Amino acid sequence: MDTYGLLGRTLSHSCSPAIHRMLGDYSYALWETDPDDLGRFLKEGSFRGCNVTIPYKKAVLPYLDDLSPTARSLGSVNTILRRPDGSLYGGNTDYAGFSYLLDTQGFDPAGRKVLVLGSGGASATVQAVLRERGARTVVISRSGPDHYGNLERHRDAAVIVNTTPVGMYPGNGAAPLSLRDFPALQGVIDLIYNPARTALLLEAEALGIPARNGLPMLTAQAYYSSRLWGLTDRTPDDIAPLTARLAFSQQNLILIGMPGSGKSTAAQELGAALGRPVYDSDRTFEQAEGISPELYINRFGEPAFREKETAVLRRLGALSGAVIATGGGAVTRPENYPLLHQNGLLIRLCRDPADLDISAKPLFHRPDLAALYEERKALYEAFADVSVEGTCTPEQIIDAAKTAIGRPNEVPQ
Repeated sequence: MDTYGLLGRTLSHSCSPAIHRMLGDYSYALWETDPDDLGRFLKEGSFRGCNVTIPYKKAVLPYLDDLSPTARSLGSVNTILRRPDGSLYGGNTDYAGFSYLLDTQGFDPAGRKVLVLGSGGASATVQAVLRERGARTVVISRSGPDHYGNLERHRDAAVIVNTTPVGMYPGNGAAPLSLRDFPALQGVIDLIYNPARTALLLEAEALGIPARNGLPMLTAQAYYSSRLWGLTDRTPDDIAPLTARLAFSQQNLILIGMPGSGKSTAAQELGAALGRPVYDSDRTFEQAEGISPELYINRFGEPAFREKETAVLRRLGALSGAVIATGGGAVTRPENYPLLHQNGLLIRLCRDPADLDISAKPLFHRPDLAALYEERKALYEAFADVSVEGTCTPEQIIDAAKTAIGRPNEVPQ
């Protein structure tokens, strides 16, 4: 049996095993446990150490024999160590993880009003760190004096931290509130990391507000958990490059560009080079509808096709760690951008219109490429996180993607 792992209710999309594989040579399992089985798991399990996530960070407390000072003061545990005598020691490395996120992302909460969304175990930890740093914290929950029905009282908030699961996979697209109601906002943190950009973070991006997801906190708390278990020889300096490595592995690489720019071929080559699954939105459409996009457009019109294409992109965009080739017109609908960008890096393949190859398309659907290029050029530029020449090798595209995510040459193996 695995002796280290993660305890929670629903864990199939957790990034924790990937992080712990990078931290040391030990196995790390996912232990999905029902509430009725929690006590038996803790008392009778053979694990040596485990992390704890939603919804058990407070529920485990009655089963523990001792607590770290931080865990005791917070009433929240995310790391458990089984001592040699069998007793269970509870710690809270989320505190160090959130502190790390603040230190590295430039969010200084001192003297500022910070809205903390949610009142669970993660919220308690976040509040403690913020108070220590001089913030004026206000907890927003579904009940109590400050709730989602009277947010107008807090239009002067400078920072918002989301500790709720609203917007987490598979509930992509949901947000606990709208940032447009907070004109003084200077920063947003969402502890969710799947998708990489929740609806809250995408709105922050659109408004030009500095924002960050919870991946640095997740990596940091995992590092300090591994330290507590005595399993890693990494140093705190490794946390940032480990986070970058994980971000690159989890995000989709999404190819956009003109018809005939080589997106499908490049996607297959990238998938082979990285060992990732490959999806082509046009082929996915054809498999679902039993007809090619070109024939569908000819029969039902382009607006009808674009509606169905958006439904395809919604499914593909919610994936993680895939390579996705999109149709040339995916950029023509603004609603497709958040669907693709929520968990993906958008890579534009650039080719001169004279070099585009659309010979495989039916004669009735061969557009004027020069005119189409001028029509869509600004759209491709607006969607793209990074642009590369269509003649780039897979390795060059990968390097460009890593550079866009950060620290491409500092990631430890």
